[in-house]
Parts: sequence; C-alpha cells; structure tokens
Amino acid sequence: MVNKTRERLLDVARQLFARKGVDNTTINDIAAASDNGRRTVYTYFKSKTDIFNALVRQEANLIIDRLKAVAHTQLPPEEKLTQFIFVRFEAVKEVVGRNGTLKAAFFNDIKRVEKVRRANHVRETDILEQILTEGVARGSFAIKHVRPTANVLLLSLEGLDIQYIRNSFADLGIEQPVLRAYIKDFILHGISCRPSPHIPTD
Repeated sequence: MVNKTRERLLDVARQLFARKGVDNTTINDIAAASDNGRRTVYTYFKSKTDIFNALVRQEANLIIDRLKAVAHTQLPPEEKLTQFIFVRFEAVKEVVGRNGTLKAAFFNDIKRVEKVRRANHVRETDILEQILTEGVARGSFAIKHVRPTANVLLLSLEGLDIQYIRNSFADLGIEQPVLRAYIKDFILHGISCRPSPHIPTD
C-alpha cells in the first residue's frame, strides 16, 4: 500500500509537471489530483523538489536498466558498443519526450539538464567501461586507458543528445541507419591512418 501510494503520487506529479511545468505545479495540485491530502504527500516527500528528484531517479534507473541489458548480451564487443550508443540515445529521447518539463529543460535550462545527467553519468560510465574492457580482453579494442576513454566517449555522446532528440541529423539528410554506420565507423576505426602516439599516464 505504501509503495502504491508513493507511485501514485509520482505518476500524478509527472503528468502535472509535463502539462504545467515544475514551477507552476504546487503540492496542493499534486494532492488534489491524486485524491490525497497535503499531509499524505508530505509523508512521502519533503518538498516539490524532492518529488522532482525522485522522478529524475526513476527515469534514470530505466535508462540504466536498458544499458545493463545491452552489456549482458552475448554480442561481440563492437556490436555491443554500437548498441549501447543507440539504445542510450533512444532511452534519453523517450524519457525527455515523456516528461514535458525535462524536454523544455533540455532545450532551455542547462542547469536542470546537468542535474539529470549527473544522476546517471557515473553508472553509465561503469557500464561503458565494462564493454570496453571486454573488448580489450578479446582483442577487439586497442585502448590503453579504459576508464578515461569511457568518460570521454560518454561526454561526447551527451553532447549529441539534443541533436538526436530534435532529429537534427535527419534535417541534414542523415537518417538513423546511416548515422549508426557513421558513428560506428568513427568510434571503432577513427580517422587517422597512423598509429596513435603514446598517451602519458600523468
């Protein structure tokens, strides 16, 4: 019963936030729309910000679950990495599209975007590092510094989130199958014909 009530409050808050925005939604709105009193809301959440953060964590967990599923497949490391990239793009797009406030934030409020990203960055990096480590062990990837590479790659993907959500690539005549091929080729094969120089560890 406790979990059902909490989930009901979160579902109602999500709908209100999407329709009215976080700033224009009150605790009274959430209580009334969920057929509860303010006291019930405050039993589970300290504030409206607490509710918003709970929703962010909930959505972040959904993304992580999908990425973990990719990491646990029996695909070759190269294909697993490609799947990670595009499953992540699609998962972020779905989360943003499902939550109107997050969609507005992605385009207008960089601070809120960063809050959402921070909730997942370390966990996403852990999964990506796992995939890259597997690739190195199998001789598929030549990476000297796996964790830093995972961090840089994830930051690069985050930089493409808005373009992917807006479908800017299609506007440039690059449809998803072609985009997938371009990104896979760039990440797996790079652009240089020469071996990479030694990267210092300090």
